[in-house]
Amino acid sequence: MAGDSMPSSAQLAKVTLSDDSSVLKAEFSDRVLIRSIISRPDGGSRLAGQTVRIGGWVKTGRKADKDAFAFLELNDGSCAGNLQVIVKADKYDLGQLVQTGTCLSVDGMLKLPPDGKKQKVELDVEKVIHVGPVDPAKYPLPKTRLTLEFLRDRLHMRSRTNTISAVTRIRDALAFATHSFFHKHGFLYVQTPIITTSDCEGAGEMFQVTTLISGAEKLEKDLIENPPPSEANIEAAKLNVKQRGDDVAQLKSAKASKQDIDAAVVELKKAKDNVLKLEERSKLQPGIPRKDGKVDYTQDFFARQAFLTVSGQLQVESYACALSSVYTFGPTFRAENSHTSRHLAEFWMVEPEIAFAELEDDMNCAEAYVKFLCQWLLDECREDMEFMADKIDKTCIDRLAMVAKTPFKRISYTEAVDLLIDAVKKGKKFENHVEWGIDLASEHERYLTEVLFQKPVIVYNYPKGIKAFYMRLNDDLKTVAAMDVLVPKVGELIGGSQREERYDVIISRIEEMGLPVEPYEWYLDLRRFGTVKHCGFGLGFERMVLFATGIDNIRDVIPFPRYPGRADL
Repeated sequence: MAGDSMPSSAQLAKVTLSDDSSVLKAEFSDRVLIRSIISRPDGGSRLAGQTVRIGGWVKTGRKADKDAFAFLELNDGSCAGNLQVIVKADKYDLGQLVQTGTCLSVDGMLKLPPDGKKQKVELDVEKVIHVGPVDPAKYPLPKTRLTLEFLRDRLHMRSRTNTISAVTRIRDALAFATHSFFHKHGFLYVQTPIITTSDCEGAGEMFQVTTLISGAEKLEKDLIENPPPSEANIEAAKLNVKQRGDDVAQLKSAKASKQDIDAAVVELKKAKDNVLKLEERSKLQPGIPRKDGKVDYTQDFFARQAFLTVSGQLQVESYACALSSVYTFGPTFRAENSHTSRHLAEFWMVEPEIAFAELEDDMNCAEAYVKFLCQWLLDECREDMEFMADKIDKTCIDRLAMVAKTPFKRISYTEAVDLLIDAVKKGKKFENHVEWGIDLASEHERYLTEVLFQKPVIVYNYPKGIKAFYMRLNDDLKTVAAMDVLVPKVGELIGGSQREERYDVIISRIEEMGLPVEPYEWYLDLRRFGTVKHCGFGLGFERMVLFATGIDNIRDVIPFPRYPGRADL
């Protein structure tokens, strides 16, 4: 097993007859999970004779024996396999039950099927509890073989397909394994903000968070419905103030009662407040507020520019510089107008940070983490991985096993470039030119890991010109202590570095890259006060799912993909 596993969602309340023939009943649902029946070593055969309630959706259904009964393949999402359900005509209208997509909840007795059948157990229905019918003429998932491209236009329904449900369980297993790995090694999970004022990558491709546009639209509508006051309106209001002031003076002069004077003073205050409101409203202008020719962000919700984060790294570093070993795992965003099969506008990152650690420690942690994930899937998600090997990528299980057991190759960026140049001299053709100083393209990364070494490769010590300001400058003043983990199928899976802990060096790097210092003052405080050597990395979670499953397009391994032109649901 991949480490000390915690109880899974299948470790539920037991209705026990004996150790070998027990049914696991869902703790928070009045049913038995199909997984707890058919995923047993005996395939559920030793449960024959037990009465259970199950629920799920019909994958396929057909009537038999002149419509005397129906065979249904039912799946509840708890596993890849289906449970065969037999319903007699006197129990329900079979015409409704056999339609693909129909939801059913039934009581029945588990029994052994006739000899020669593939399944080890089936359910003979005694009572139909619930039916969620489907009109086959309108059901959005036809029985024909569906492409992943087709399913992207039906996000709300695609989880009912075998492929997407398997991907979802694999993704869930990888998330659970991630928390298990870092918990096992003493890391604390820190939730970093989605809204930020810092650009971690320095690339500027960020989604802006603002209420100025909606505020301007609301103001424009308000000014149309309630036009601002004219000069005459304001002058009339001022005249009213004078009159109210005169009233107060006259009452005081006449030595009127305190009650009358106080009432007059109240009216005077109301008149003055009205003038102030009219003058303020008269200054309102339609459009986004500006100051000195620029957008006035002091009028925005956060009183400054704010963005959706591209990384939680900078923020989680602040906790690493106090709690030593931490990690964050959450959504990140990139406003890159890319339509490739490797890019999303919203994606998830796993980002650990380790204090009192250098680049070597960073590489060791990254390698151990990737190996842990691969072994976890082999141990805990075998059925879904076998489905992927059968339907998507025949090599995916072998690839996981290879990565889990094989030491990663480690080479410097300079060595990697030399190897690529040597390959070009020997006739290898790349679309992207190879020379020292380039940011390695995916084709270069995949050549190194798939062709040259045929295993994962860690490339380290990259040119400083192609890396972020926070990466530690090496003694050669040309490279930084950065590293990328390259794996077959996807190329770069992890990017990380030792962070620059020297205040004078990091401030010069910020200025050298033309970044404003003010947004990073808090980050610089970590170097001013109690600085420490530390390192970290980021794993693109969707890329890990791509690597594990062998699926080609990243839009198919996240539940609700966001990319240019699409943000459905």
